[in-house]
Amino acid sequence: QVQLVESGGGLVQAGGSLRLSCAASGRTFNRYVMGWFRQAPGKEREFVATITWSIGSTYYGDSVKGRFTISRDNAKNTVYLQMNSLKPEDTAVYYCAAGSAYLAVAPREYNYWGQGTQVTVSS
Repeated sequence: QVQLVESGGGLVQAGGSLRLSCAASGRTFNRYVMGWFRQAPGKEREFVATITWSIGSTYYGDSVKGRFTISRDNAKNTVYLQMNSLKPEDTAVYYCAAGSAYLAVAPREYNYWGQGTQVTVSS
């Protein structure tokens, strides 16, 4: 139905930048919205950002507002997460997800998930 593949993770120093990509394939009617989540060891999966495919409406989690930007390229079926001013607290596995709920912030509202990509921010 929908397949998602994240890429772009890596090691970066505090204050640096990184851009994650999520390539989507499959039926478009099963991925009306896209989201980014992250999960650190021993912690719950945390909402980061979401965007609609149609007009690009966005919403961000409080911890990343002003630092992260979500965007999409409809022609390439790809969603991006530009991360600036990175902090050690941003260290986590980052997942992209697809669903049909408008600007959803809960993991259960997304139906499809990528395998995740590790982001490590050193101090």
